[in-house]
Amino acid sequence: MQTTDIVRRQAAERRGDTLDRLAAERDIWVSTGHPDHGPHQVPLWFLWDGRAVWMCTSATSATARNVREDPRVRLALADTFDVVLLQGEAECFPDQEVPADPAEAFAGKFGWDPRTGDGPHVYIRVVPRTVRAWRGEQELHGRVIMRDGTWQG
Repeated sequence: MQTTDIVRRQAAERRGDTLDRLAAERDIWVSTGHPDHGPHQVPLWFLWDGRAVWMCTSATSATARNVREDPRVRLALADTFDVVLLQGEAECFPDQEVPADPAEAFAGKFGWDPRTGDGPHVYIRVVPRTVRAWRGEQELHGRVIMRDGTWQG
């Protein structure tokens, strides 16, 4: 159980903690929308390359279809006590056209290379424009740690 005795972190500490989590964690919730079908949310494996989140899914998935229709996405790490939310626009790369560095890093992290899997896949890259991070009510003020693609603090 999490303690409620939270010490409010400054922006630099929140940023460091967020970057550590992005580098270490495996799953991220991806929220997309479609004008006819509404919101869609799904967890995907992800890779943080220091600047962008890379995910991979079937080229025919609802996520891939939605991103092609409207590239605006929201991403969330799974912990609801230590919240990290990212927002940005997604860019799709067919599995045979993805840059080698992120594809190799993704395969290395997960032991799965979508470029050699069954059926076509698409890599989705999101460079965050906004990042919010907070632990409890004490950190709601100042939770925006990236605005317009620039880290705050």
